[in-house]
Parts: sequence; C-alpha cells; structure tokens
Amino acid sequence: MEETAKRVTRRRLRTRARLLQAAFEVFAAKGFGRVSIEEVCEAAGFSRGAFYSNFATLDELFFALYQERADLIAAQVTEALAQDGPGLDVPTAVDRVTEVLLLDVDWLLVKTDFLVHAARDPETARALLDHRARLRGAISDRLFRARGHTELPAVLGDVDGAAHAVVAAYDGVTVQLLLDKDVDAARAWLGQLLTALLTDGSRTPHDPAGTTTA
Repeated sequence: MEETAKRVTRRRLRTRARLLQAAFEVFAAKGFGRVSIEEVCEAAGFSRGAFYSNFATLDELFFALYQERADLIAAQVTEALAQDGPGLDVPTAVDRVTEVLLLDVDWLLVKTDFLVHAARDPETARALLDHRARLRGAISDRLFRARGHTELPAVLGDVDGAAHAVVAAYDGVTVQLLLDKDVDAARAWLGQLLTALLTDGSRTPHDPAGTTTA
C-alpha cells in the first residue's frame, strides 16, 4: 500500500512538473492573459482532469510557475555568491551576479506578465516583493563580507542600499533585453553598470588583472 502511494505521488509530481513547463512555454509565447487552460493541457499532453487535480485555476498555476522559477533563481544567486568564503571581492561578485541574474528572454516575458499581474493583486505583489527581498538579501550578505576587499561608494549608503542598486540595474537592463533580444549585449552592459555602481570603475568585468583592453 505504501509503495502504491509513493508511485501515485511520483506520478502526480511528474504531471505537475510537465504542466508547469508547458505553461511556461505557452505563457512566454502568448502572454498570461491570452492563454486558456485547454492550451496548457494540450501543450503538456494532458486532459483538463489532470490540470484540475493539480491546480484550481489558471491564476494558481501562474502563481506556482513564478514561485518555482523565482525560488530557483534566488537559490542560484545565493549559491554563486556564497562561494570562496569572505575572500570574494566586489568585482568578482559582480561577475558572478551578472552570470546568474541574467536569464533568458522567455523567463523575462513571464516575469513581466507576473509584475503587471502583481500590480493589480496584493497577494501576488507580496510574492514578488518576497522574491526581490531574498535576492537583495543574498547580494547584501556578499557585499558585507567583501567590504574589506572593495570599499563601496559612499553615495549608496550601506550594503542594503547597494543591493537595491544592483536589482534596480538588473531591472533596467532587462527592459532593453526584452526589446532587442541581445542577451550577450545585456550581460556585458549589466556587468559594466554594476562595476560602475559598486566600485570606482577602474576594473572591467572578467578582467582579474585590473587591466583594460582597447
């Protein structure tokens, strides 16, 4: 009996994962407000019954999808910035944040839909604010531990102010990315912007020797 229950649980988890992945692809392609439950089910290869055994509404699915991806991103940022103990300086931390924060255009499309949805729904807004707070927390912690290697510009105030600046810079760069779809350019620009914000700008990203090239 216990083994049967485990198989049912594993199957349900696989079904839920496939629905979330299918929803991600459909939402990215069409936008949250233009997607039906039937379209998600068709993309996942399931019936409406499979959908309703996991989610009550499309809003609930959208919320779960965002929460899953946001948790993954927060964990990736935390892990990347936790490496090397206190010896990771700010410019190297910039490189790691740049590599981890900037994801794909499809995710940014879904995230933007979620932002618009959150602006009209307090519960959704709380989830988004919590995600952003966790990102800032991971960045603040790293900047605090790296402060002995690289002094932050006084205009940013403290490490919390610097973390807000990092997230704000990311928001600005991703708007351009949504329009021109140039991931490489966005990653390079984000690195340059964060270096200028958090240091005196004397070192370009990915240049551990502190030299620059023409």
